[in-house]
Amino acid sequence: MSIFLHILSYNVVPIFTMIILGFVLGKKFDLNIFTLSKLNFYLFVPGFIFYNLYTSNLNASMLKVVLFCVLYMTTNDLLSRIIAKIRKYDIGMTNAFKNSIMFNNTGNIGLSLVTLIFGSAPYIINGEKPFLSEALGAQIIILVFMNVTMNTIGFYNAGSATMKAKDSIKKIFSMPSVYVIPLALLLRYLSLDITSTPLWPAIGYLKDGLVAMALLTLGVQLSKTNFDFGNKDVHMSVFTRLIIGPILALGFIYLLDFSRVTAQTLLISYSVPTAVNTALIAVECDNYKDFASQVVVVSTVFSAITLTLAIFMARIIFPV
Repeated sequence: MSIFLHILSYNVVPIFTMIILGFVLGKKFDLNIFTLSKLNFYLFVPGFIFYNLYTSNLNASMLKVVLFCVLYMTTNDLLSRIIAKIRKYDIGMTNAFKNSIMFNNTGNIGLSLVTLIFGSAPYIINGEKPFLSEALGAQIIILVFMNVTMNTIGFYNAGSATMKAKDSIKKIFSMPSVYVIPLALLLRYLSLDITSTPLWPAIGYLKDGLVAMALLTLGVQLSKTNFDFGNKDVHMSVFTRLIIGPILALGFIYLLDFSRVTAQTLLISYSVPTAVNTALIAVECDNYKDFASQVVVVSTVFSAITLTLAIFMARIIFPV
């Protein structure tokens, strides 16, 4: 019960507080959602990705985590195509559904959860936190992979519904995130230290501002959304993300034979709700915006229960 209340108090409630603030502001001032999405994708997201790639402790052992991420995303892509075919979605809805289950909220919720769990009892031994470094290393890989693919593949999925393939690819390469990835890796490879330059604090501000900006923007989008709480497509997406998703993750964890700390981290990280940015991408590409926004909110609400179960199961199945 204490874990449930902690997740509810320190993860779910703050997230919804920011969303509600955005909702109220959107209703009162009729804020321009397209302007807000531009700020997210052209400033805050690339700043976030660059900072984490540049500062993360990447090593060869993390390549197996990358393989896990690739296998998981590919499987979800295939699963979403099967569901879309059964339910006879058009291409726009198919791609919106794909984004809703392929990309999860590993930044807003996943990172803070992993930090909380492995930095507290029963993972503290003699006052030390011996498992936190390994858990955070795996989580950063997941976070960067999710953000990179969401801002490339996610954009392609959403854009291809209303654009030609050529225009969708052009849209991807108009996103700064595509360019900050090789830039950050190149600077690391050349051992160039930019942390002492005046540019570094600005990048840090962008990184720190992403979560708040993304949630406020989602709130504004919801203020313009027509809700349908009986929407079976939303329920299908949420069920796939929160129930089927962790089961798939468990299968790949066993297949790749991770250490117990990394296994726990992966299971928890892939039990979180749909990523906030999937709704922002839907807005940016004007593709099933209401569906995307509703999935984010509903999956986040129900994750308060499913995440608690996932954390419990992770400790039972992979004890450390």
